[in-house]
Amino acid sequence: MFAPADYVLRPLTGDDEVVLWEMLYQALSPPEGEAPSREMMQRPEYARYVEGWGRPADKGYVVHDKEERTILGAVWLRSPVECPPGEEPPELAFVVRAGHRHHGIGASLLTQLVRTNPKLSAVQLRVGANSPAVRLFERFGFDIASQSAQS
Repeated sequence: MFAPADYVLRPLTGDDEVVLWEMLYQALSPPEGEAPSREMMQRPEYARYVEGWGRPADKGYVVHDKEERTILGAVWLRSPVECPPGEEPPELAFVVRAGHRHHGIGASLLTQLVRTNPKLSAVQLRVGANSPAVRLFERFGFDIASQSAQS
């Protein structure tokens, strides 16, 4: 079990693109079963969350173990490139590594993101309807504005 004293939460920087590629891979890997190929992350629908990280509107946080500095999770926001700024809510990516979930790390990441972005009123989040992330976001007061059959 991790306590906040066991990990460090820090802002993502423009130098963290490699960290986010790994976090994206973790997000795409099912908790059980075979992990997808790393090439899958290069598909446009996934790469857009990380490729060219460090644009002015990019923001987020990463958590790492205090002792070993192992990355445990991350949360980050990106505005869709294809839309003029402010027209669409930013897309949110959120992952806590398997084996470290249900220890408060996700809640810490989300708390920090919400605290530092008080004007954030909507985000796009693409997860399965049964994802624990949905329940976490609802606990933080987010509402589901729309839902589709695709995750």
